This record gives sequence, C-alpha cells and structure tokens, in this order.
Amino acid sequence: GIGCALLDCSLDMDGAVESREEWTLLLWTGFAVLVPVLITLWCSFQRPKRKVQLKDLFRKSKHGWHYTDLFNKPTYCCVCAQPILQGAFCDCCGVCADEQCIPRADITLACKEIMAPLRADGSFNHHWVRGNVPLASYCSVCKQQCGTQPKLCDYRCVWCQATVHDDCKMALSSEGQCDMGEFHSVIISPQYLHQVNNLRRRHPDEYCKLAVACGSVWSPLLVLANTRSGNNMGEVLLGEFRTRLNPVQVFDLSDITPAKALQLCTLLPPGGACVLVCGGDGTVGWVLDAIDAMKLKGQDQFIPRVTILPLGTGNDLSNSLGWGSGYAGEIPVEQLIRNIMEAELVKMDRWKVQVVSKGNYFRKPKVLSMNNYFSVGPDALMALNFHAHREKTPSFFSSRIINKAVYFLYGTKDCLVQECKDLDKRVELELDGEQVALPSLEGIIVCNVGYWGGGCRLWEGMGDEPLDDGLLEVVGVFGSFHCAQIQVKLANPVRLGQAHTVRLVLKSSRMPMQVDGEPWAQGPCTITITHKTQALMLYHSAEQTDDEESSASEAEEPSGNRGNHASCAPGTLAKSSLPQ
Repeated sequence: GIGCALLDCSLDMDGAVESREEWTLLLWTGFAVLVPVLITLWCSFQRPKRKVQLKDLFRKSKHGWHYTDLFNKPTYCCVCAQPILQGAFCDCCGVCADEQCIPRADITLACKEIMAPLRADGSFNHHWVRGNVPLASYCSVCKQQCGTQPKLCDYRCVWCQATVHDDCKMALSSEGQCDMGEFHSVIISPQYLHQVNNLRRRHPDEYCKLAVACGSVWSPLLVLANTRSGNNMGEVLLGEFRTRLNPVQVFDLSDITPAKALQLCTLLPPGGACVLVCGGDGTVGWVLDAIDAMKLKGQDQFIPRVTILPLGTGNDLSNSLGWGSGYAGEIPVEQLIRNIMEAELVKMDRWKVQVVSKGNYFRKPKVLSMNNYFSVGPDALMALNFHAHREKTPSFFSSRIINKAVYFLYGTKDCLVQECKDLDKRVELELDGEQVALPSLEGIIVCNVGYWGGGCRLWEGMGDEPLDDGLLEVVGVFGSFHCAQIQVKLANPVRLGQAHTVRLVLKSSRMPMQVDGEPWAQGPCTITITHKTQALMLYHSAEQTDDEESSASEAEEPSGNRGNHASCAPGTLAKSSLPQ
C-alpha cells in the first residue's frame, strides 16, 4: 500500500511538472505573439503622427521634400553619411536624408535659390551637393567616373549638373563660375529674376536688356504638367525638370491653373518663352485656351510657343506634331530638352464649336474650342461611357493600357447594340453652306489634325497638309466595327468633303458627341464650327532618331545650318507646312 501511495505521489508530481511546463510554454508563446503585435500597433499609431509632423515640416520648408519608403538605388544620408533605405529627398537640389536627420538637413543644407543677386564680378557660384551623384557621371576635372565608392562621396552642382571628386573640387572651384551647363539657354537664372524684381519700370524693353546677359539664343522653357493624366508620369517628370531647371519654371496643374502659370511669360522678353505641356489632349487644350485669354488681355507679344509631352490616353495632337503617341520614361529628360531646342515652329488652326440647343435660342450657346476633332456617333459614345466610369472609380484608370482596353470593351458592346444607327436620318450636314447627302452612317468626324482615335490615321497622306490651311476634313463611319477596321488599316472612312465652315443640325433624339476627347450627350441642336485663331506649336521631325538628331546637329553647327531650327530663337517662324 505504501508503494502504491508513493507511486501515485510520484505520478502527481510528474503531472504537476508537465502542467507547469505547458503553462510556461503557453505563456511564452503568447508573449512571443502579443509583443510583436503590440509593437506593430504602437508603430501604426505613431506613424500617422510622424507623417503629420513631417508634412508640416515639408510645407514650411524651402526644399521640395518627398518621402519614400524605399530608394531605388544605393543612397546615403547627406547629414549623417549613413546608408538609408527610406527617408526623404528634395527633387529640386537632390539632398537626401533619413527620417531622423530631415529637420537638421532642412536647416543646414540650402536648396536651389530661385532668385539671387549677382556677385560683384558678375559671376555665379556653383551650388554643390555632396554624395548620391547620378550613375555613370564623370568628374569635370580628371574625367574619371564619380560615385564609385560605397559611401557618401563626390559632389554635384545643382545648376550645371557638373560632378567632381572630393579631391578635385578645390581645383575646379579655383577656376571660376557656374555656366548653368548644357541647358543654360532654357534656364531662368536666379540673377535674372532678382534683377526683374528690382526694376522700377517693368517694360518689355527692360526685359530685353536684362536678357542680353543670358545669351543670344536664350529661350526659357516653362513646364506645365498634369499629374492626373494617363499613366501618372506627371509627378516623376515634375521632379526631373525641377532638378535640371529653375524650380520656378515648373508647375503642377493640380495646384495652379495654366492662366496663372503663364503669367511668368510676361516677365520674360517678348516671344522668348516656350511652354512644354505634359499631359493629354485635354490638358493641351486647357493651356491653349489660357494662351488665348492672354491675347484678350493685350499680352500678344508675350505669347509662348507650345510643345507637348504626351501623357494622356489619346494624344492625337502630339502624334500629329511628331512627339509620339505616349511617353513612359523611355527617353531621358535631357534628350527631351534637346529635342525641344531643335524642334521647328509651325502654326496650327484652332476652331470654335458653337452648340445651340433647339428651343433655347434665348440662352447663351455652348461654346467650345477644338484643336483635334469633333465627332458624333460611336466613337463619342465610347468616350462618354469611358469618362462616366472613370469619374466613379478614377484609381482604376491609372494605366494607358487599361484605358485602351476599356475603350475596346465599350466598342465591342456597341457593335452588338448599335445605339447610333440611322444617323443620316437624324442629322443634316452643311459644308460651307452647301448641304451634303449622307449615306447610311452611324458617325461623322470633323478633323483638324492628321490623327484620330488614339493614334490612327484616317487615311494615308492625311495630315501632310499644313496645319494652318484653314480647312477641316469631314468623314463618316458605318459603326464601331468600321472604326475598329480603320484603326488596324483594314478600311477607310467615307470622305464627305473639306470646308472652312461646318454646320450640323441634329433634328431628333439625343446623341453622344465629343470635342478633343471630352464627351457629352446632346439633344436636338445646331452645331457650327468656324475658325477661331492660330497657335504657335513646335514640330519634332520623326525622320531622325533622337541620337542621330543630336549628332547631326553637332555636325551641322559649324556650317551655320542651326538657324533652320526655330524653337529657341524668339521671333523666328519656320515654314507653316509640316515637313514630310
């Protein structure tokens, strides 16, 4: 009996030990799970607080800070010189800092000055930033590659973009001044703005006198970017251009209207400015309307030349002017600026579209500006459906490929439904006052440029005519399937004629319409398209590749042929017809 009792006691003790071990294991397991969760929750609560603090710092700072969770190349903090994975960078001067060093970097490291006085001897100092030099950059003194060591080393000038080794910097500094580098002819220098700000009498003649110091071919480039266009490249481009130009030249159209941005042209020599519009056809039209408003204010002499970097979905005007159907970062910003400097100047007709609704003759008519085309029918219906869905879920339409896929789906749907059939029975068309007999159509397109529908030429040779001939091409389509055949060059549209004035009467029902990709549904009305004005545009010849163009321009320069390129020579106008 005693042995049994001892055995039972031993078993009870073993059970107690095992139970204690289980509870200990359970406790440590819970601790191991809960502690990371609590730390994560604490960090998640603290992160918004830190973001608010950083946002307040960024708002008050002279730097153009942008926070990133991961740098896309090896980066070192400009304050503590330690390698960093996340932190902030200034897209104007290139200073980088980790989260703890941002306040100190904001105080101790100066950003680009948009306005600064000249030195006593009339020169301009380099503005050096240490470390994080561009890849494959070479020293301006010894011509050896910079930034090869795995640490914060070497320097870059934020104005001329010259790079030097730590040991070579003293030798370069002793030689003299910053010349603004390769793109000095398109940069508004801080000294020019300082002198303009101190003028007692702001007059174009005074601006011309100040511009003499900037060089004979000085033609400042203003960049207006729509960050909401197409593939969302606008934000990246803003930073790229702020790095290479004076930040005062670069505008985000989500923060400022084109009308206000273009007022900078009135502080520059007459006819000397060039405007780069980064966006789609709608953004270009917005900017051209603002330029027309400058004419109404009597600022004709300050009208800039306009060029395009296509970021939208259609980009038909950009295609017609030789700048391509879309930009996704495949060409470096430096090459884009060179292309602009070498582009030719052409005139382009702009048209007024007046819509008078039936029965509302005493109301003010709807007036729109047209650069590319006006259409009624299946292509306008696709655009209307696309815009309606993009307004509901804008985050989904962040890619040009997705946008075109959605257009394709709506086109396929209309092939089955045919909402625009019997258009010839619903409308009357007049070209220069003469009524045109219409075949059995579903759509009518009135074109000013050679491309339509996101990069499609309606027929071979269309668009070779001058953009300032004062004529519109009018064509018809049989439906969505016919539009698709035209897109892949399996069919041609029905040519209805050319005219200086187009009048279209919608007799009954509602029909989808669009002007330059901006659609709406319209009831019975009378639409009149007449000539409005002309715009000065830059044309990029596609006969040469960008690299060939650069080398050719260098070869031609000694022979004096550079004068054929008119974009950066104020007051010069090339032939109005497009080069073939």
